[in-house]
Amino acid sequence: MINAGYILMMSRYNMWQNKQITDVVKVMDEAELRQDRGAFFSSILNTLNHILWADTLWMSRFCSDVGLPSVPGSESVSYTATPGEWQAARFRMDGRMRIWGETVSNLDLSGDLTWYSGGMKRDFSQPIALCIIHMFNHQTHHRGQVHAMLTASGHPAPTTDIVFMPEDA
Repeated sequence: MINAGYILMMSRYNMWQNKQITDVVKVMDEAELRQDRGAFFSSILNTLNHILWADTLWMSRFCSDVGLPSVPGSESVSYTATPGEWQAARFRMDGRMRIWGETVSNLDLSGDLTWYSGGMKRDFSQPIALCIIHMFNHQTHHRGQVHAMLTASGHPAPTTDIVFMPEDA
């Protein structure tokens, strides 16, 4: 289904995308980031928090040194309190994901992942490779929403085409 090279490429892509978003977010005022823009999670910051929360949750399942998010899924939009806190936590998570992408082996991608979903209130077991694909797809989906909100607010949106990702990303 996937191999270790896919994870490295997608962890690089994740980091590249988040760096571009961070560069825009840093120059926006907090009111702009919290403004309800009619998106699924309402605002840019809420959506960015949800992505970070979900990445933390999935990475806690893939890597024993990553702890569970500090809030339940119902509070994912307030995972970090401020844009600065989000930037710092995002930077740390992207670094951890990149290290994982550089060290995961093809053997690590075999078998099932079993976990309890607090949101669904039941146990799940799925192929680990499918869970990894889901994590990266989830990021891309919600970053697309952030892209649309940035564009609609008159801010520059990042280049999202993976084929244009720099070699050093």
